[in-house]
Formats: sequence, C-alpha cells, structure tokens
Amino acid sequence: METTQDRNSLKDQMRNILEEARMILPGIQALFGFQTIAVFNQRFDDIAPAAQYCHLAALFLVVVAIGLVMAPAAWHRLVSPDCVTENLVRSSSLLISAGLLPLAIAITMDVGVVMQLAVRNTVISVLTSLLTLLMLVLLWFVAPMLQRRHQQPTPFK
Repeated sequence: METTQDRNSLKDQMRNILEEARMILPGIQALFGFQTIAVFNQRFDDIAPAAQYCHLAALFLVVVAIGLVMAPAAWHRLVSPDCVTENLVRSSSLLISAGLLPLAIAITMDVGVVMQLAVRNTVISVLTSLLTLLMLVLLWFVAPMLQRRHQQPTPFK
C-alpha cells in the first residue's frame, strides 16, 4: 500500500522530471529556430544537396526530440493531472532520455554541415561530426550509465 510519503516522493520526482524538461527544451527550441532560419539564408544554396538534406534530416530529428521532451508534461496533464504514479514517473524519465538520442544525432549532423560549409573539407567535416557524436554519447549516455552501474541500487520511491 502506497503511503502519503511515497506519493510525495513520486510528486517530487515528477516535479524534477518536468524541471529537467524545462531546462532542456529552450536549448532545443533555439536550435530548431536556427535550423529553420538557415534554410532561408543565401548560403544554404551554396552547400551541396547532400548537406542540405543532412540539415533537413537534422531538423526533423530536432522535432522528434522536442516531441519526446515535451511528452511528459502533456501526459501528466492528460492522464493523471491530480496524481503522480510510478508508471508516469518511469515513462516520463524514459521519454526525456529517449529525446536525447535524436538531439545528439541532429547536433552531430548540423556540426557536419557547418564544418563542410566553413572549411569545404569532407574529411574534417566527418571527423568533427564523429567527435561531436562521441562526446555527446559519452556525456549523455555512457558516463551516466557507468555511474548508475556503480551506485548501490535503492528502492523506487
């Protein structure tokens, strides 16, 4: 049986999740704005069609990331506005984490496009993109999972 303390703990966890989403979302939205504006820039026509398609694919991935990061707030409002369940907390955490993957790929793709436009060297562009992806995957996925693995498991509250 769930106690008031457990429900408060779930409420606190949900509040933290929504705050995390609020922290991530402005950055994603700013990126989306810059990506959208780039298409209307004259220099966009100067890049190779492959790079243009890469940029448009990155734009789509940012839209996916926005949807995933915003989903917990919508779910909370629509599914259980008056209470917080363990399932909602777990689903929300999973959605925000899932949103980081398309975001990392989109950033990586746009870094490649920008580098291609700046240096006109495909090798440098690809290497810079790969380094960007490696850094984001290490910081956003590998390091936290390693930390989680080394921590003593605690019961879900």
